[in-house]
Order: sequence, then C-alpha cells, then structure tokens
Amino acid sequence: MFAALVISAALMAQWVPARWNTADPASLELLQGTPVNCLLVDRPYWSAELRREAAKQEIAVLGVVRPGGARDAVAAAQEVGLEGIVIEGPHERTKRRATAEAARAAGLAVIELPPRVEMDLGSPAPVIGTYQGVWPGVHTAEDGTAKAAPTGAPWIDSNAGFLRFVRAATDATIWIGNRPPEKEVIPPARYLQAVSDAAMVGARWVVALDPDFMRRLLAREDEALAGWQKIAGALRFWEQYRACTLYPPFGGLTVILGVPSGALLSGGILDMIAARHVPVRAVPPGRLDEAHLAHARMALALDPASLPPEKKEILRAFARRGATVLNAPPGWRFPPQRRDQITVDENEVETLDAMWQGVNSVIGRANLGVRLFNVATMRSELLAAPGGGAVLILVNYSDYPVENITIRPLRKYAKATLYRPGRDPVELEIFENGECDIDIVESAAIVRLEGPLGASAAGGEHGH
Repeated sequence: MFAALVISAALMAQWVPARWNTADPASLELLQGTPVNCLLVDRPYWSAELRREAAKQEIAVLGVVRPGGARDAVAAAQEVGLEGIVIEGPHERTKRRATAEAARAAGLAVIELPPRVEMDLGSPAPVIGTYQGVWPGVHTAEDGTAKAAPTGAPWIDSNAGFLRFVRAATDATIWIGNRPPEKEVIPPARYLQAVSDAAMVGARWVVALDPDFMRRLLAREDEALAGWQKIAGALRFWEQYRACTLYPPFGGLTVILGVPSGALLSGGILDMIAARHVPVRAVPPGRLDEAHLAHARMALALDPASLPPEKKEILRAFARRGATVLNAPPGWRFPPQRRDQITVDENEVETLDAMWQGVNSVIGRANLGVRLFNVATMRSELLAAPGGGAVLILVNYSDYPVENITIRPLRKYAKATLYRPGRDPVELEIFENGECDIDIVESAAIVRLEGPLGASAAGGEHGH
C-alpha cells in the first residue's frame, strides 16, 4: 500500500482534468506536452502501475466512485495509491457525505460531481462541480434545421449561463464533467467547443472522449492523434490565458438570481441575454452589494420579494442614481429544479422570454460595453481588466470558421491585441470610431483592450 499524500487546495485548483479509460501506463505518453495533469479513472482501470507512471509525469490519478460502488472505494483507492477520489453521480446525500468524510480522513483528495441542483455552492472545497451538462453547439432539430434564439439568431446549446452564475456564487475552481452524446462519433471541432464553453467563464471541462475516439487514440491512429493535438492546443490556450477569464464581468447589466429562480439551469435568462451579446454580471442575492452595481446601468431582479430589506435598499439606491431596475412578474415563482433537470422547462420559456423582451426593450440599441457584428454562431464574454482595460472573449460554436468580425467597444482604446489558439498574437488596427476588425476565428479568440481614452467611441451608443 502506498503512503497517503496530502494534496493541497492550491494544487487541486491547478488540476486540468481528463477522463482516462485505460490502465495501460504506456498510454500516458499521449499526455506529454499537454496541460492535462489530472486523470479521472473508472474503477475497472484503477491500477498501481498506472499510478506509478503518472507520478513520474506529475499527473494526479483520481478514482471515480459511482452510486452503488462506494462501500470499499476508500480502501481500494488507498491500496493502489490514488491521490484521491471523484464522487460522481446521483448518490444518496448521506452516503455521499460519509464517503467524502472517510476519504478525507484517509488523506485522499475529494472532488464531488453531483447533480446540478445538489452542488454545494457554500462549500470550502477547492473544486466544486457537476457531471450534468448540455453538449455545446448550435442546436439543430431532427430535420437538420437550426433552432432560433429570441434574437432570431441560431440557438446555441451552452453551459456558460449556469456556469457564469456558479462563478459568481463561489470562489472555488469549477469543473463540469458532462460527456459526449452517446452513440455519436464527435469531430474534433465539437470538443474544442466543449473546452471553450467552460473556459470562457473561468471553469474547466473534464475532457471526455467518445469511445470510438478513445479507442483510435490508444491505437495511435493518425487521425485520432491529430484530433487529440487540436484538443490539447485548445487546453493550452485557455490555461495560458486563464487569468484573463477570471477577471470580473464588465457588467453594464446586472442580473440578480439564485438557485430558486433557475440559476442552475441552461437555457434561462442568462443564456437569453448572452444570445444578444449583452455584457452581463450574475449576482446571487446574498452577495449583492453596491460594488456589484457600481458600473451597471441596469439591473434585473428575478425574485425581488425574497430579497432582505438591506438588499432591497441597495437596489433602491441604485435606482435613485438614475439607473433602471426591472423585476420579474409579481408572484412568479420558478418551479423547484428536479435532480435530473439541467435545462429550463418549455412551460417556463415563455415567461423568461417575456422578461428578456422587457430587458431588450429597455436596452434598445444602447451599447452596454461592446457591440459585435457577424457573430450569429458565437458567444462572447466581456470582462473588466486592471487599469481600466477590458478583455473580450469569443467562442465559435459552429463547425466552420467565422470571418470578418467587427468589435465596437463602448470606449475607445489605445491598443487591441488578438490572441487565438495556435496563432501568434496580433495587434489590431483601431479605427477612428474606436472599432476594430478580426479577420477570422476558428474556435475561439481573446481580445485585450488597453488604454481607455475616456469618452465612448464614436457611434458607440448606436446599434446595428
């Protein structure tokens, strides 16, 4: 039996995770040169030999514990020398808690990936997460047509909205462990979307390859190796610029919402706003303070009646400064989230859409931080950088590159630098009206805007 190692919270926060469905120590050569430094291994592949080889490469190996398999999991993990366990799936809560406590007492690192609704957002754990997620991409119906968003653009399936809320509710590192759709062979571009969908809001996707891809990768087939290098390149990009993704939201619009108002569901109000590329800050009711509204021009409260008096006064003071406060319909309550539920029920979409339309009517053609052109199949995130600058993140959810993107910031900046996976940084030309153009984005891009020149860019308050 190996001696137990004490894993620090700081080290756990730096883990870049991937599922690894083999016990073959030689397979770890596939990870050389990638940022992956933490493997999630199902019980059939727990192996002392794999663990020893991984330790040589400074890769942590965590055993996945599923419902029904927790009884001897701690002892078995110790026996092969695993660094820790991942308690994944819909465990009965008391049993999950008992397994976690036993593992920590044995010196093992513990990460819990429960259903979304059971995520402990107040936990002191360095990593929190869930195994539930939608598979990111442009949503298509069975006939191959694209579903429309409220804006008329193609609807994008994304986990970014709910992850944006989780980021606002906890200081922990966030993992989302959703797997590819079953019985589908996923092209590499779709994996890049899964990586970027989480990374753009400061979370990490637990890399999970479909069985066919994994089989071909382990067989060292050329096509699979090339696809794996693309995934590794995306991981390297987001780890290189991870600090940027952790900046606070630019926040021209603040949405105050909690778990009871559907914050842990995909397809809700945050995703509807994101479809319009409106910079938004999500704030849990308990964390609402004047700082969260300092640079906002508008706030939407999804459950204003539940706010305590001191939080209501913060909103009243915000309104007295001339800002706009919108509330959900009186008496409206979001149905309790089910354990197996990750998206908004169809019967709630109409109410949320009405709230979105209310926000949209007030926003009109105003610029709340940045206006973007030719981005129908993309999602964006605008973050406030130190020194008055900003960081714009773009993720492409289509399977083809997007060309000729125009950025119109609210302010004019002195410098704009473009970063893309696998490409050298490029300094963008800033035109007289403050706009700048991007020639092409394959999967993702980051634009760092520096040196704000004060006033809004010419035409910045006008839309398209």
